[in-house]
Amino acid sequence: MTITMDRRLLLQSGLFGLAAVATPGAARLLAARGFTHQVASGEPTQNSVLLWTRYVSEGEPVLRAEIAEDAEFGRIVARGETTARNAHDFTAKIVIPGLEPGRWYFYRFIAPDGTASVTGRTRTLPEGPVGEFTLGVFSCSNFRFGHFNAYRHAAARNDLDLIIHTGDYFYEYEMGRYPSEEQALAGRELMPSAEIIALADYWLRYATYRADPDLAALHRNFPMIARWDDHEIANDPWHGGAENHQPDEGDWNARKRAAMQAYHDWMPVSDAPWDSYQIGDLATIILPETRLTARSEQLDYAVAVGDGSAVSQSLAAFRDGPWSDEARTIMGAEQEAWVAAQLAVSTASGTRWQILGQQVIMGRTNFPLPLAAEIAGSDNALVRQRGALFAAATQAGLPLNLDAWDGYPAARTRLLASAQEADANLIVLSGDSHNAWAFDLHQDGANVGVEMAGHSVTSPGFESFLPQMNPETLAGLLVEASPDLRWTDSSRRGYLTVTLTPAEVRGEWLFLETVRERSVAMAQSSTKRVEHGARAFADG
Repeated sequence: MTITMDRRLLLQSGLFGLAAVATPGAARLLAARGFTHQVASGEPTQNSVLLWTRYVSEGEPVLRAEIAEDAEFGRIVARGETTARNAHDFTAKIVIPGLEPGRWYFYRFIAPDGTASVTGRTRTLPEGPVGEFTLGVFSCSNFRFGHFNAYRHAAARNDLDLIIHTGDYFYEYEMGRYPSEEQALAGRELMPSAEIIALADYWLRYATYRADPDLAALHRNFPMIARWDDHEIANDPWHGGAENHQPDEGDWNARKRAAMQAYHDWMPVSDAPWDSYQIGDLATIILPETRLTARSEQLDYAVAVGDGSAVSQSLAAFRDGPWSDEARTIMGAEQEAWVAAQLAVSTASGTRWQILGQQVIMGRTNFPLPLAAEIAGSDNALVRQRGALFAAATQAGLPLNLDAWDGYPAARTRLLASAQEADANLIVLSGDSHNAWAFDLHQDGANVGVEMAGHSVTSPGFESFLPQMNPETLAGLLVEASPDLRWTDSSRRGYLTVTLTPAEVRGEWLFLETVRERSVAMAQSSTKRVEHGARAFADG
């Protein structure tokens, strides 16, 4: 059953339940005291940074945060005090001001008894002219599908300046569901073992993920800016519900509030629903929220065709009606206006690049009709049914994924039009899909920008649905079917780096050899460039 009691009381009484402590690792985690989950930093500005830790003890101790120029803390430049809050799962956060722009610092927390946390490394954002700045972009890290080798690889680098996590930082499912027990990597057990619904559940799932040494190393070594996608709450949410929230799981708004609180408790983020970050004169990073604030409910082809007696006519009516509805939104009117204003202010200030770091694929992706014949031979009846439905949708002029911006075409048009009106050099960074993509983005036939969509840390992509198909063949079919798609990789895990210079932006998709063993060996990488002013990927 799902844990619904107050986790603070459970921890203090030692009554967390047999299911939660079924493994020695779980028992150790629940029994831990002091600094249990190292440190993290995030949301840097030119003169401040947010610091995070977790300290478990009786009462609510006051912790001292220290920032120094050196790892030995011989030159401490700033201090502050914060409380490890029982009502927030013993987590503590503080924003430290008064720092210098564009430089690395070291930080730690000191407990009342003099115990020190591990030392973290962070940096402030630069101001003025900036020649180069590199982002590490991550998404979709499912604990049981494999090791977090992408985090481990990035944590050891010295050429990254800032981490962006575009969501699916964890997954809400119970043990045995995505992945199945047959798919799961042995030894990577979840707490709680049931699907997470209440606040205590979400806290414990974060505690499980954040105990991973590779994720801990990434947080320890770099500042992060982040937004949730769907699985930090429940699969495919919108403002009024979610695909993975059922009536017998309680009130949706209560679950949403619990998930949002746990995210703010455990992540190095403020409570701001959306925000932007200035990289000197080089780039503005705009970080919106696309899931919970105002998103309209996702559409569904199966609902559109009803009993299947008139598929073509039903899909045509769906295309011209609900799918094209101008009122449908993924961000809401308030946030759309905010993003448009951010784009306009950025370009008016002379900033070279406008970066939109958000959750779901923006470029249009079509289902390749040649795949219909391949899928028709599947042993899985559901796969055959979905393949036939996607083929019919394609023939009706409809896209593949209605949960992405493809399901909200009017909202996408408004966003791209605002970028075009601002004369932006738009770079969209996305996650969610588990696969790697490079799209040119167009509005009224003109180039508006590009999208670099990152592949997953561990979550499987197309290769899990079409294991019989050569990945290069599938990639070629997707590119051929989708006019704006320049390149894709549909089968490998890893992460994306984005290197910004005044002249160009270079995206490099890094592919790991495996996630089934703990290894940082890379299989290969792929690089795409966009020159300033071109608003489209360079050839080659």
